[in-house]
Amino acid sequence: MNVQRWMARREASWRQLETLLTQAEKSGLRSLSVGQVRQMASLYRSVSADLARAKGQGVGQAVIKDLQQLTSRSYSQIYQGSRRQEWQALWDFCRYGFPAAVQRSWGYIAVATGLFAIGGLVGWWFAWQDPAFLTLVLGQEFVEEVKTSQELWTVSIMGIEPVASSGIMINNIGVSLRALVGGVTMFVPQVPLITPPGAFTVFLLVVNGLMIGCVGVLVAQANLAYDLWAFVFPHGALELPAIFMAGGAGLLLARGILLPGPYRRIDALKLYGLQAAQLLYGIIPMLVIAGLIEGFFSPQTWIPNGFKYFAGTVIFIALVQYCRTQRPEF
Repeated sequence: MNVQRWMARREASWRQLETLLTQAEKSGLRSLSVGQVRQMASLYRSVSADLARAKGQGVGQAVIKDLQQLTSRSYSQIYQGSRRQEWQALWDFCRYGFPAAVQRSWGYIAVATGLFAIGGLVGWWFAWQDPAFLTLVLGQEFVEEVKTSQELWTVSIMGIEPVASSGIMINNIGVSLRALVGGVTMFVPQVPLITPPGAFTVFLLVVNGLMIGCVGVLVAQANLAYDLWAFVFPHGALELPAIFMAGGAGLLLARGILLPGPYRRIDALKLYGLQAAQLLYGIIPMLVIAGLIEGFFSPQTWIPNGFKYFAGTVIFIALVQYCRTQRPEF
């Protein structure tokens, strides 16, 4: 091989790669276009082959050192740099992406919250008027046990906090996933029935609200209301908004199917489905944190109820402020 001729032919590619690397190192990979990133990857492969050839042909050490630096810099940008960008993208979503998704979906979340509240009010009203309705919703055995023992059922968590916390997380994530998927359809084996878009989401929100309303009446009649809501406040400040967001995500999917607007139905489902997925990405960490609080903090009897109310209030205010975060404009 004519070394001088080979070096003259390959020199332009080496300098081109060096230019791209310098720009990426100064301004990040995002400063490069898609074509430039692909070009840099292609040049990296060719320069790696040139380095192997240079070592085999006894090319001068200066050239080999130059090629080694180019390949090392290229590897750092293409592989390690992409990993850094993935972490940066995750941090960016946590900081701005999820709040933006909540803000875009606030109308659907508000409707989901309203459905839950309606269920709660209906449950409270009928349970207060008719004890038979209370036992119908919560079960005769459960109602009698609470009224007889004069003790909250939440004490069962004590001593098995890790197991209870894991079970709570799994249950709440399952409820959220059903609320989201219910926006498309859901098979209800008890009926059996395949629900139309959005119907199961609405049903789930109303029924859960109905149960909360009945529980509220039960603990009020048993003089346990202050203790129960002290238990609920810390984790409920995250858990309930997460459920409402999941319901909003399900309603988004139903909107894409039933009311696509100016879009083709498949395009509307993709658009609203992406928005629903962004909500889900934030909901799951919320429910994990809520599960930890419910398992390890909420049931602790040595923590004063007043402090639990305070903690729940602080958590809820922090969540509201977080969801209001705006991406700064440059």
